[in-house]
Amino acid sequence: MAVIAAFILNAGLNFVLGIAIARMLGPADFGRFALATAGAVVLNTLLFEWLRLSATRFYSARVRETEPWIRRGLDRAYGAIALALFAAAALCAGLGIAVDPTPEGRLVMTAGTMVAAIGIGLFDYHAALARARFIGGAYLRLVVWKNVLAFILMAGTAWLFPQPIWVLIAGGASQFLAVLPMRKILGDKLLGDGLLGHAPASPHGQMRRTLRLFAAYGLPLIAANAVYQIMPFLNRAAIAGTAGFAEAGYFALAADLGSRAFSTLGAALDLLLFQIAVQAEEHHGREAAETQVSRNIAIVVALLLPCAAGYWAVTPALQALIVPEEFRGPFADYTDLLIPGLFCLSIINFALNPIFQIRRRTSPVVAAALVGLAVNGVGLLLLPRWIGPQGVAVAQTLGLVAAVVVLGLRALTGNERLPLPGRDLALTVGACLAMVLAVLPFRSLEPTLALPTCIGAGVLVYGALVWFLDIAGLRTVVRERFPKRLPAPVR
Repeated sequence: MAVIAAFILNAGLNFVLGIAIARMLGPADFGRFALATAGAVVLNTLLFEWLRLSATRFYSARVRETEPWIRRGLDRAYGAIALALFAAAALCAGLGIAVDPTPEGRLVMTAGTMVAAIGIGLFDYHAALARARFIGGAYLRLVVWKNVLAFILMAGTAWLFPQPIWVLIAGGASQFLAVLPMRKILGDKLLGDGLLGHAPASPHGQMRRTLRLFAAYGLPLIAANAVYQIMPFLNRAAIAGTAGFAEAGYFALAADLGSRAFSTLGAALDLLLFQIAVQAEEHHGREAAETQVSRNIAIVVALLLPCAAGYWAVTPALQALIVPEEFRGPFADYTDLLIPGLFCLSIINFALNPIFQIRRRTSPVVAAALVGLAVNGVGLLLLPRWIGPQGVAVAQTLGLVAAVVVLGLRALTGNERLPLPGRDLALTVGACLAMVLAVLPFRSLEPTLALPTCIGAGVLVYGALVWFLDIAGLRTVVRERFPKRLPAPVR
């Protein structure tokens, strides 16, 4: 429950922070900030994601005690990469000051992007360590620290120094600083006992073999994740190059808020459900793990699909109530076009990828990502000419739809196909349709009435159907988690 609470808190504060930064920077500078942030995410994915994935898949409380060289290898790898990237950032900053000392200079912005990537990587890695050991309280405190520091540093910087480079650096610093108060709970001094030399020595050659295992497991996932991060980066760059940074800002705000709405819930589910599947494999074997993954697919779809439909239903009210006035209009237009793709990306990350992670055969995710990138690229060449900048959003959605189709066919067909929970998926689709029909009459109300009415009606209709039909076993899960208290026997 602490992990779920952490993600709800993280989603809410990130949503508010994104709106605040957009308001203070304005469309053009927010477009620059969003483009640089997307670059930082790509760098983090390419350089640090394999550490997070390996910690999630191979680290646990048992491993911490019996195979300490695993943590030591992870820490040393992070330290080496972070130092190299920081040196590159310092070089870029120095060249930028000499060549083009303006805050919007490309070399200076590149240096800020590298610094932000270091902070993101450090936070994600330590968050993965906490989740792998099921220390929910530590994970919650880590997220709280990150959000408090991000709000103070990023919002304060945007208010005092409204330039993208400083807000970018403040964001990286907030994630780096959030780890420091948690270092004792996470069992490290700064980046881990292994990095500072306090962990027991590993068997001869064991650390090298461990790192090779991590690389073989993580590299395909990294390649796929990098492709999915490169897609929005290229799309934002395409809009900025053809329609200006202000249009890129409109696109970025819709994409960022939408992706946070999906990824927050999806990641919270994945962190709990995937670790349960890993434990099932550890204790009962591969077949039990794959059975759990199949159950997980039903749960993920049962919770993400109504979120997609609900987000579409309340978009006009959200735009009128919280989106800065300069962004209104384009925000709703881009959001409507992006929602199907963002839902598909969540299904890839949180429902389909775990199949291949459990099997430790992660190369199919790369093929699906490359197909998605190719479709996105063709869309970029054709669609903006026909329908303008919004064609970029359509291209991104088509690319993600193509990727989920390819990966789904690979996972759910053939000799090793995973059986789908067909009943639960069909009931989920039916319940979502009923929810949409229930909220449609309220979508055109005044925003102050439309938002709570749509949310209330949607939760009531969908929640009732989930409860009575026990969709994805969610009623059973709730009853097991919160059993009825029986009266004490009379003596």
